[in-house]
Amino acid sequence: MSYAERALRTLSAGNRTLLRAQDEATLLQEMCRVIVDLGGYRMAWVGFAEHDEALTIRPMAHKGFEEGFFEIAHFTWAEGDSEDSRGPTSQAIRSGKPAVVQDTTKLSSSQLPIPLAETLRRGYASIAAFPLIIEGETIGNLTIFAAEPDAFDDCETGLLAEMADDLAFGIATLRMRERHRQAEETIRHMAFFDALTDLPNRSSVSEALTVEITQAQLENQSMAVLLVKIGRFQEISDTLGYQEGDHLIVEMGTRLRQIAGPNKSVARVGEDEFAIIMPRSSAEAAMRVAHHAMREVCDPVIFAGMAMDPHAHIGISLFPGHGNTPEALLRRAKIAAVQARRTACKYTLYKGTEDRESTRRLELMSELRSAIDQNELLLYCQPKVSIGSGEICGAEALVRWQHPQHGMIATGEFIALAEHAGLIMPLTRWVLEAAFRQSYAWYERGIRRPLSVNLSAQDLRDPRLIDRISGLFATWALPPELVQFELTESALMEDPAGALETLDRLKELGVELFIDDFGIGYSSLSYLQKLPVDSLKIDHSFVTSMLTNEGSAVIVHSTVELGHNLGLGVVAEGVESEALWDRLQALGCDTAQGHFVGRPFPTAQFDEWEAQSPWSHPARGGDVALH
Repeated sequence: MSYAERALRTLSAGNRTLLRAQDEATLLQEMCRVIVDLGGYRMAWVGFAEHDEALTIRPMAHKGFEEGFFEIAHFTWAEGDSEDSRGPTSQAIRSGKPAVVQDTTKLSSSQLPIPLAETLRRGYASIAAFPLIIEGETIGNLTIFAAEPDAFDDCETGLLAEMADDLAFGIATLRMRERHRQAEETIRHMAFFDALTDLPNRSSVSEALTVEITQAQLENQSMAVLLVKIGRFQEISDTLGYQEGDHLIVEMGTRLRQIAGPNKSVARVGEDEFAIIMPRSSAEAAMRVAHHAMREVCDPVIFAGMAMDPHAHIGISLFPGHGNTPEALLRRAKIAAVQARRTACKYTLYKGTEDRESTRRLELMSELRSAIDQNELLLYCQPKVSIGSGEICGAEALVRWQHPQHGMIATGEFIALAEHAGLIMPLTRWVLEAAFRQSYAWYERGIRRPLSVNLSAQDLRDPRLIDRISGLFATWALPPELVQFELTESALMEDPAGALETLDRLKELGVELFIDDFGIGYSSLSYLQKLPVDSLKIDHSFVTSMLTNEGSAVIVHSTVELGHNLGLGVVAEGVESEALWDRLQALGCDTAQGHFVGRPFPTAQFDEWEAQSPWSHPARGGDVALH
């Protein structure tokens, strides 16, 4: 078998190794094994070029006649005349090109990093060292020893250099995969744990309560939920600053975790609220824990040298007496916490037999249906700005409800009402028709301003959705690029196959598609790659905290990198300050949306807002003249 055939067989086996590799250490060791066992070479080793003071080459994997080799030879890629910097390996890393020694017997000891006699004793007749290059940077070496002199002719060297390039590509791929895995783990953690206290969040506690309720039903047991509300959180935050408010929340979380002990779980379920879940517990046991908690939790907390009482109060709800769902137990525990403010001990059981809140919700559901039917809702929008140019590049359509008695109803509240009342699809129809009317009004005046509409999980299951949107395009004769659609990651994951089919049909209409609230759902990278979407919108919870929370910063950076690697645009929601804008600009994020760009306002006021906005005349380089 010729040397070229040997190299070709080694290259082929190496490629199979690359395809099967799951981690970097295994890849390197298996590649060395393939070179020696299947290629018939004397020895092979892989090293990484360190950037320490000595510029060390650190051996990572080796195979063959190498026993004691790395005790004798210590490699560096630094320039110089030392023994450690001699030889083809050091030369290959420094130059970024293969370095070949065809016959070691013709060299002197001063040309190798180990004594010539040791080289000959080990049967290293010829040596070829290849640089491992990733994105233009030499990260290490693949060095191969052959038992025959003149083993590495041009053909064999070329084939082995190709294998070294493939190995570098495999290392880069595994590292990128590991970065994405870490980002996904961070995203999953952020989805279920509070960023400030690292306690389970409301989503997590809802799942835990569901499990505990099911278990209690099976065992015919009772259980308790304690909701601890921190009374002075807002006062401390407003007076001393949000940093001190955060200090209070962290301290309360630590105290409650110590009080609860191993058999009870603690979660942060609101800005200034914690929940303690007590499985297999009675009212008496819950009252004892609440009594103990009030003594410990309400000890003074030190703020800027001042000792302040946090003024906590605790509400208790019980299964099955006060509810049999997580929502009911948490809501009634919260009502009890409000009631506890008026008691001397500051804790109490839920006492209500009927919920005035439930009555109000039922009334609002009925009135919301009427507001949709009577066209009494308002179309608002929030502008989007290109970070690169500082120019307005579109807006997101938003719906608002100005109630005749209660005033402006919080968006989250009436969206939740619509979900419970089965009004999501009628609400979406109203928004679609209003958005198309507004887009047509702008288009008639020569304004090509894309307006995006949110679609929910229920909308994706609507069999008439695509026909309805197609009919609106036909009615208003709008170019498809003027109406965009945003779909939350969690909505897509409720029915991945059905969502993909709907998105494909939407894409056939020529519209742009955005994944909204990206980072808080659970989509896999393989599923994301299949989606016919144009942009990712990073959830505002990560953007707003990225300057103070390392986990959020990692997620934002990883999402920008992921989006761009997939050829997608990236929009950052929740851009509330110039500092966030600057950070996102440095990361290469494409588009910004948030209060720093512009707060939501009625679409009819867009022209007036734009005329007064600094984004109308951005300074050169995308830096907006704000002062």
